Amino acid sequence: MNATDNPWQTLQSAVTYENPWLSIRHEDVITPAGTPGIYGVVSFKNKAVGVIPIDADGNTYLVGQYRYPLNEYSWEIPEGGCPLGTDPLESARRELREETGLEAREWTKIARIHTSNSATDEEGFLYIAEDLVQGDHEPEETEDLKIWKLPLAEAVDMAMNSRITDALSVSGLLMVARLRGI
Repeated sequence: MNATDNPWQTLQSAVTYENPWLSIRHEDVITPAGTPGIYGVVSFKNKAVGVIPIDADGNTYLVGQYRYPLNEYSWEIPEGGCPLGTDPLESARRELREETGLEAREWTKIARIHTSNSATDEEGFLYIAEDLVQGDHEPEETEDLKIWKLPLAEAVDMAMNSRITDALSVSGLLMVARLRGI
């Protein structure tokens, strides 16, 4: 068997829960060991996009909000959903503007990632946004956001010290640190 061949066999699949943002499937499977098993898969109805905005002085912008599933406050890069079939860059532009009021003249795609590939098929895209222009932010009604402008190196330290724990944010900040030699 080739290393990229799928060793799993799906016997049955049924959506057991669905809302406007995600669905959960229960699947009866034959495992790679040849034994019967079950699997639960969370499928999101959006792709994830994250943006590391960097201004001319080497600062970035984090967005703080209370995350209901975690029951804790979280500092993150500007991020959000990209409806399936939509250009991730256009969604990243929208999320940056909505959450921070920033618009960028220069965009660089730095990664495609999977956020938790043992339980979800969620795909994420990360961008660096530069040559920034400040406008008004337009958060969604479910968002109570705080915006924090800080040196990029400080945000990277927060990711390294688990003060930022969001997967998109940690991935993006550490990639930028590597790319920029921070």
